Amino acid sequence: MGEFDVKVTFPRVAGRDVAISFDGGEISSDAGLLLLAEADRRLGLTRRLAECLVDRRQPGKVQQSFHDMLRQRVFGIACGYSDQNDFDTLRSDPVHKLAAGRAPSGDDLASQPTLSRFENSVGRTQLLRMGEVMLEGFIHRHRQRPPREIILDADATDDPTHGQQELSFYHGYYQCHCYLPLLVYAQADAGEQELVASVLRPGNVHAGRGAVSVLRRLVERLRAAFPNTRIILRSDSGLALPEVYQWAEEAGISYAIGLAKNSRLEEAAEPAMRKARALFEETGEKAKLFRTLWYAAESWTKERQVVVKAEVLEKGENPRFVVHNLPWRADEVYSFYTERGEVENRIKELKLDLESGRTSCHRFLANQFRLMLHAAAFVLLQFIRAKLAGTELARAQCNRLRLCLLKVGARVRQSARRIWLQLPSSYPWQDFWPWLVPRLAQ
Repeated sequence: MGEFDVKVTFPRVAGRDVAISFDGGEISSDAGLLLLAEADRRLGLTRRLAECLVDRRQPGKVQQSFHDMLRQRVFGIACGYSDQNDFDTLRSDPVHKLAAGRAPSGDDLASQPTLSRFENSVGRTQLLRMGEVMLEGFIHRHRQRPPREIILDADATDDPTHGQQELSFYHGYYQCHCYLPLLVYAQADAGEQELVASVLRPGNVHAGRGAVSVLRRLVERLRAAFPNTRIILRSDSGLALPEVYQWAEEAGISYAIGLAKNSRLEEAAEPAMRKARALFEETGEKAKLFRTLWYAAESWTKERQVVVKAEVLEKGENPRFVVHNLPWRADEVYSFYTERGEVENRIKELKLDLESGRTSCHRFLANQFRLMLHAAAFVLLQFIRAKLAGTELARAQCNRLRLCLLKVGARVRQSARRIWLQLPSSYPWQDFWPWLVPRLAQ
């Protein structure tokens, strides 16, 4: 083994020495970033986000453009590198350079201190413009075939904090110090829920705080783009606020929103619960009935329709309530409402697979910018997933897409005429590449 500069040895296998050397040349573990870069080129997402930013640096001293750094961070998050510290080494990675439009032999990407200064330079107005870009992307993707119906799923979720972040407070429900971002997904007809708004909020606000202003902006823009499209709002009890109902009714928006239990609702549902109990006692099996009642809380200006799910199970009673203004039967309304469970999977992808909770900057606006970067990574991966329709990866979550398509080892070679990536012969998803790349460009 003298031809190798051996650094590490292992026990013999199959009668042969096993040794490790570090002279393999330019190698990356993220060859699939080129797929992500192609998706971004097709959508123009990072470019349009970067155009929202105001660069006040001296032009003659700029080595890393805002677009380069934004793209570097978004691509890194998609590959599982959620921390800025990761880029102290990744800035030299040949494929990360390629994805950012640089040759492997070109200048390194931005370092962690440069990225930190970048993230802390973004202001409120710029973030609002970036939010508009996320919505415009959804509109652009559906403009050629305007949807008949758009369902807006709005939900609050916890974003735990572990330091001295601005506006981080203790939240009694989640029992931790956190932020409470509001996420809004839009589903066009029978498609997937697409992220159109991600608004970071202090940790001590009500789940519905600011929801009307966010929803109003979304609906006004969607109606301008799709005047003949029906819009329905769907949410859990976090948005069960009279100002939400009133805004939706005045705006002509249909809605189905969960209601938390209270003594008055349970009293009104008692006739249905008695029938469900009797049915359960008669059959010994789960009993479930649906009824509609008219109800008004003290803070409401009028009565509204509420669907009651009267359910009795072996482990106990499970009454549920949904307030709505839909012209459907009670069971149809409740079935529609429970379909919002699918958006919970999208939220889990954003939080768990893409680690959107890495809002560890001190400044609140810097953390809002970080949330936007994670949202952009989600949009790119979701775009790739949409192009995989009809394949076994069509419903793969972000983490599986990353493992199957992005985290691919490759040797990178560069000549005067070509940059060549050599992927493993045993790579199990290699047949997807010649099939997928042309579709990403469509």
